[in-house]
Amino acid sequence: MAQHILSAVESEISSGKTKGDPSERDLCVTLDDRDLWVRFQCFTNEMIVTKNGRRMFPVVKVSVSGLDPKAMYTVLLEFVQIDPHRWKYVNGEWVPGGKAEVPPSNPIYIHPESPNFGAHWMKEPISFAKVKLTNKCNGNGQIMLNSLHKYEPRVHLVRVGTEQRGVMTFPFPETQFIAVTAYQNEEVTSLKIKYNPFAKAFLDAKERPDSIYNREYSPTYAQQQTQYSQYGSWFLQQPIYPAVTATVQLSTCDRYSASSPLRNNRHQHIYQSGSTCDKFPSNSAVRGNRSSPYPTPQRPKSSSESPPPNGI
Repeated sequence: MAQHILSAVESEISSGKTKGDPSERDLCVTLDDRDLWVRFQCFTNEMIVTKNGRRMFPVVKVSVSGLDPKAMYTVLLEFVQIDPHRWKYVNGEWVPGGKAEVPPSNPIYIHPESPNFGAHWMKEPISFAKVKLTNKCNGNGQIMLNSLHKYEPRVHLVRVGTEQRGVMTFPFPETQFIAVTAYQNEEVTSLKIKYNPFAKAFLDAKERPDSIYNREYSPTYAQQQTQYSQYGSWFLQQPIYPAVTATVQLSTCDRYSASSPLRNNRHQHIYQSGSTCDKFPSNSAVRGNRSSPYPTPQRPKSSSESPPPNGI
């Protein structure tokens, strides 16, 4: 009888008043995402432990069937230290590296939905996604583990509210791992990044699905880049000024000789749409004057002035 498991749920057991015989003859507990766990098992899985606690990946998740729908159960996850020695990573493999430390006391996580009816536990997979592993005893409900030691998570089902205090244990060797403060095997690191949805930021830029490297070669993205360019916080349609017009202006201005009256003009760049330099006559008002944003109206001829004589 696992007394330490029973002591963890003593409050649920003592508070129950329902009596009855267990009816878990066809009880079955299966590990979800087993194929993913096996991938990590091939390289000796590693789990990070930190002072503040780190969540596991993959997540221990099981599906249960065969429980008494009307009976009350508490579900627990225990981390059992299974080796009598420490481990060290040498030349790309884990090897024994000394005597093991004393296992932490009571590394048991009680599922937050416990206790609950058997019907509740069977309606959907039981996930332990909120479990956090630490290497410091901080008393925040986290699971304390010894670094560089191997552990095996085991699921326990305890029927509460009855005089029969039975513990049903289900070990899963595929979930064994070594607690580390930093990943040692690069293969394990790659698997964590590849399959953990919360670790996609660590992917190489070319491997990200929304990478700019992929967008540059996307037809849609290339077409957008030819139509728009970013200027500060505004998107302006290209081209801003027709390239042909700018070429004509420069080519016509170059036709003037060194004695052109525009040489001494302070403003030689005339920003007038659709105009070129050779449109200005030799007696243009622009000669010798500063450019004005508005045209200067000509003074009307005075009626007192007499016209010049004929022949002059």
